[in-house]
Amino acid sequence: MAEKSIIIIGGGIAGLSAGCYGQMNGYHTSIFEMHDKPGGVCTVWKRQGYTIDGCIHWLVGTNPANNFYPIWKELGALTGQPIVNHDYFLLIEGKGGKVFKVYTDLDRLEQHMKELSPEDKAVIEELIGVARKCTRVEMPVDKAPELYSPIDGLKMMFKMFLFLRLMKKWSKISTLDFSRRFKNPFLREAFSAGFVGDISGFPMLFMLMTLAWLDQKAAGYTVGGSLEFARAIERRYLSLGGEINYKAPVAKGLVKNDRAVGVRLADGSEHRGDIVISAADGHTTIFSMLGGKYIDNKIRGYYDKPSLFPPLVYVGLGVKRTFDDIPSSVGGLIFPLAKPLTIAGKKHQQLGVQIYNFDPTLAPKGKIVLRVMFNTDYDYWKKLSQEPERYNAEKEHIADQVVAALDQRFPGLAAKVEMRDVATPLSWERYTGNWRGSYEGWLPTAQGDMAFLTGRMSKTLPGLDNFYMAGQWVEPGGGLPTAAMSGRNVTQIICKQDKKPFVTTTP
Repeated sequence: MAEKSIIIIGGGIAGLSAGCYGQMNGYHTSIFEMHDKPGGVCTVWKRQGYTIDGCIHWLVGTNPANNFYPIWKELGALTGQPIVNHDYFLLIEGKGGKVFKVYTDLDRLEQHMKELSPEDKAVIEELIGVARKCTRVEMPVDKAPELYSPIDGLKMMFKMFLFLRLMKKWSKISTLDFSRRFKNPFLREAFSAGFVGDISGFPMLFMLMTLAWLDQKAAGYTVGGSLEFARAIERRYLSLGGEINYKAPVAKGLVKNDRAVGVRLADGSEHRGDIVISAADGHTTIFSMLGGKYIDNKIRGYYDKPSLFPPLVYVGLGVKRTFDDIPSSVGGLIFPLAKPLTIAGKKHQQLGVQIYNFDPTLAPKGKIVLRVMFNTDYDYWKKLSQEPERYNAEKEHIADQVVAALDQRFPGLAAKVEMRDVATPLSWERYTGNWRGSYEGWLPTAQGDMAFLTGRMSKTLPGLDNFYMAGQWVEPGGGLPTAAMSGRNVTQIICKQDKKPFVTTTP
């Protein structure tokens, strides 16, 4: 039998993953990517000799003991890339010289929090105790949940009993609500600012799992940044015989008798395949490429009233100085502002800055890249973009404010800024196609539906055969591991449909 062909829309991590596993299993795959490089959201951009990283802060699965590590190994993702495991998750400064050092080691974190706030001993012990329990959780990643038999389901329930108990409780408690349990004003404010920011309703479960992964040194940073990480998977894909087409945006999905048969590109050319996988933006896929024909009330409900990760204003600075006095950390340094910043009409009382003093590949020797992010409102920027002069002036004003605020914290910094770059939600939308500029898709909340929170969204569309979806729009929670797992799971489902065993290899 001749091998089947699979067309994959999108060369981000989900698309590359689907391509790799498709090639491993005897399919001929072709990826069509709108941009001129792989990775999608997992990318960097260069400005005046500096590299601004747009994605990886920490990557789950960097420790060989972690059960996600084999997937990165199969994808060749970590080949030759040094891993940095920070001692700190965050450094949160308060008034009067107080600093909340969010250690990645849970023992050190517990001791430090008790030193800061002896009166919160009970709350601290509860927090650290649950995080320690999370270190014993192994997420099921080997088999697509859609393929579980009743026996598989029972085995999973038994294996995941601890996590399911934790999830039942801690997915319903928001991080902001938990922060209110602290009696100590500084710890309460610092905990809220560091772990919540202005995302309301974010579940404590995600924060607890993050602390657990960091404690296990299973969520490191890959030196070289996001594009090098994506390039590694691209090399693996090409070595498996896959084909990738850049500057090839897909305009329309080709359907015959309710069966996907290929794609039409923006240049009008058509490409046929036995199976089509969209690892592109969900809204674009369903409503533009397929004309909104293959939906049901559940799918329409997600898109009619979306709960999305808020898009970002992303400020990158290149600075002619070092920051040897600031310890490296996963999420950077947060400090209070003497005067609030107004970003896209919203006031901010503190500033968080990531200082990339742990990755020398991102800047010339003796220089540093800084990154500042703000959650923002997509509609504000969409409206402003109708007046290009005002749009550009707003970006410059934001850069001015950020540089001035950093100069207050680091005197003399303003004079050493050599590069300034501001990306808005429209930048993300234009570059990646992500709907409303949301970098991680659906936002789980403590008030949300549990099935939605745990990622049980269909990878097929009602009434359409030979068509699958992969990536963050069918895997709530987002993130690179989820994207890679999504591509793997879709391939397993296709193999099951074709009555062939799913196999994997390592380079």
